[in-house]
Amino acid sequence: MPKKVDKNQVEIVAALRKMGASVQHLHAIGKGCPDILAGIKNQNILIEIKDGKKPLSKQKLTPDQIKWHTEWRGQVSIVKSVDDAILLCMSVNTGNEFTT
Repeated sequence: MPKKVDKNQVEIVAALRKMGASVQHLHAIGKGCPDILAGIKNQNILIEIKDGKKPLSKQKLTPDQIKWHTEWRGQVSIVKSVDDAILLCMSVNTGNEFTT
């Protein structure tokens, strides 16, 4: 069952697009899949969005999200605000640089 969209998802997506990222919505997939896939600087970033204005108990990952995050063998990040999302995308290396 697809999950609900956090209230701040629209503003986070808009901010990422404004800084030049492409964004693909994934929230409708459900089953713990992150909310969006952002592409910037030749890199892909899986992003789970939580609403940082809600109580901490409402920001927790669901059991499906915990399972997905645990089993995923690639990058996935959690952001709680526009600032978090911008900082995450600004920290991405260019496609020619690799870190270990």
